[in-house]
Amino acid sequence: MLVLGIESSCDETAAAVIKDGKRILSSVISSQIELHKPFGGVVPELASREHLEKIEPIVREALSKAEVSVKDIDAVAVTQGPGLIGSLLVGVCYAKALAFALDVPFIGVNHIEGHLYSVVFENPPVEYPALALIVSGGHTNLFFVPEEGVYKVVSRTRDDAAGEAFDKVAKMLGLGYPGGPVIEKLAREGDKTKVKFPIAKISDGRPDFSFSGLKTAVSRYVRENQIEPAAEAKTANQAIKDVAASFQATVIKSLVVTMEKLTRELAPKTLIVAGGVACNGALREAVESLGAKSGLPVYFPSKHLSTDNAAMIAAAGYFHLRRGARSDLQMTADVTMRLQNFENEDADLKRKKVRYRL
Repeated sequence: MLVLGIESSCDETAAAVIKDGKRILSSVISSQIELHKPFGGVVPELASREHLEKIEPIVREALSKAEVSVKDIDAVAVTQGPGLIGSLLVGVCYAKALAFALDVPFIGVNHIEGHLYSVVFENPPVEYPALALIVSGGHTNLFFVPEEGVYKVVSRTRDDAAGEAFDKVAKMLGLGYPGGPVIEKLAREGDKTKVKFPIAKISDGRPDFSFSGLKTAVSRYVRENQIEPAAEAKTANQAIKDVAASFQATVIKSLVVTMEKLTRELAPKTLIVAGGVACNGALREAVESLGAKSGLPVYFPSKHLSTDNAAMIAAAGYFHLRRGARSDLQMTADVTMRLQNFENEDADLKRKKVRYRL
């Protein structure tokens, strides 16, 4: 089966052709980073206009690189949500029109589930149950996945996503947008023990994340120590590099400590880390260390599949299509779409005494 995947949830216009759910015939991504860089973040109106301009040529390029005709496509999968409403609507409307014209099935895919499927292309089959960390600019969640297609949120951010915190701290330090890559680069030249930034503790005892307080702590430290923002990343001084290293180490520790706690309690057979922040080398090293310590395999997508892409959407769509799921022409974008279909504890979870009811 050839599935055409379309992704337009935020600031990447992407299309991919996937064969039988696991073989990438093509994957094309048009990034909008340069468009949004002057504003320090994504401007929704600009993003949706760019998607409108790019989606047709990007789909044509994906078909050309896959060396297939549009008439060869067996199904269309598209990101339904969550994301920016204008951006999502461009992809959803295009996918519906194309599927209708071709008279083939189409399916709306949860963007976060897409990230989970980004690991299927270059890793052995996932052994379930799995524990999956999805960490990006818009999402920071831990999912317990007892079997394929079944999800329960066991940890989530209460405020900023980890990637969003990277962007905001980079802006404070004058490092530009996006913040993740530049902070990672400068952190290699900084002292991660220089500043003791706090890790948030959730008052109700749930194993959730919070990065708002960390962002405030960085702002206070910069102000109290009279650290001037850099004119650009390449002019960053040692004080900025130390802040970057200390901030990054604190974010990673927060993520991995929680992941380790839930690994002990849920006893997964596979650990998964996906999403844009999964590109971060220090995070990869920390989770690989956790995997070695726990005797578990850790699956990451390759870096070009960590950021938003359509291959992962096609792979998730293939799974649902294979099970007979279909979307009708009434389907529309859903900015609040959630990924949790495991509402009640089963006997195994009860045995493990999992108490987190999110």
